Amino acid sequence: MICCRGIIDTHAHYLDRAFDPDRDDVLSSLRSAGIEAVIENATDIVSSEAALVLADRYSFVYAAVGIHPEDAGDLPSDWLNRIAELAASPKAVAIGEIGLDYYWPEPSHEIQHEVFEAQLSLAKDLGMPVEIHDRDAHSDILEYIQRYKPSGCLHRFSGSLEMASAAVKAGLVLGVGGALTYKNSRKEKNVVRELPLECFILETDCPYLSPSAYRGTRCTSDMISAVVDEMAELKGESREKIIEVTSETAKRVFRI
Repeated sequence: MICCRGIIDTHAHYLDRAFDPDRDDVLSSLRSAGIEAVIENATDIVSSEAALVLADRYSFVYAAVGIHPEDAGDLPSDWLNRIAELAASPKAVAIGEIGLDYYWPEPSHEIQHEVFEAQLSLAKDLGMPVEIHDRDAHSDILEYIQRYKPSGCLHRFSGSLEMASAAVKAGLVLGVGGALTYKNSRKEKNVVRELPLECFILETDCPYLSPSAYRGTRCTSDMISAVVDEMAELKGESREKIIEVTSETAKRVFRI
């Protein structure tokens, strides 16, 4: 394990089957590595319930509950009420992972828009932040952000500097993870260079998107250390400053 004292991983998926063999061992080891907190992001109703169970088991784990765009089809009629009920838990800190994903043909864009907008409205009614997934849907995501002006973050931000600036102006922060360390992530690196450090929070999306030094291996929260190094170089700041500011921002946004 890498020393990561004070880091908050704002977007993880420890319920993924990749962690089935050793989930408890991995999570138990994160505190000794210095990880201060982890937000487990759900993708559907079942994983929303499971995320809260996981959060109850570990004091440093919190939950984002919601419907991922890939899971927006064939929802039960009471799905939004069920998410609202789960969001009432003290360990639920966001509505997520929600958004739009145009990479796959299904669910249809129409269904994705309906489910996304309903959850944005729910988050606004509940006064909760959101964790937004955006894949190949930048312009539509930006339209919803400017309409609803939610608090929360754009997860794994990969858009232009112009979109990043517009999202920040609307009230969001930007999630930065392992992809920042990839050689071809020129847009992401430019956004990190140009915007104030207070605009960013750290995340993994584990078990996916391991930093370049760990490509080919399962990602875990302690690997954020490599992202901190990359951000420190891009911003001309110390590791300590990167961790301090991003963690303060995460605590403010998600009230943890």
